[in-house]
Amino acid sequence: METLLFAAELVEEDGTYKLVVQDVVRDTVQITPVPKSAVDKLPTFLSALSSKLGTAATRGRW
Repeated sequence: METLLFAAELVEEDGTYKLVVQDVVRDTVQITPVPKSAVDKLPTFLSALSSKLGTAATRGRW
């Protein structure tokens, strides 16, 4: 059985980006601005993380 602990969204509004992370267990939300340069590197970062952890990249929603 899976238990959702955190949910994250990367949101773009008027050309600015923010990362919204919900802590489902504690019922809190944190919002952090993210520079476009980091957004552009996100696919590469996720691929490298998956490779390092030995997990397959997942596309789409589960």
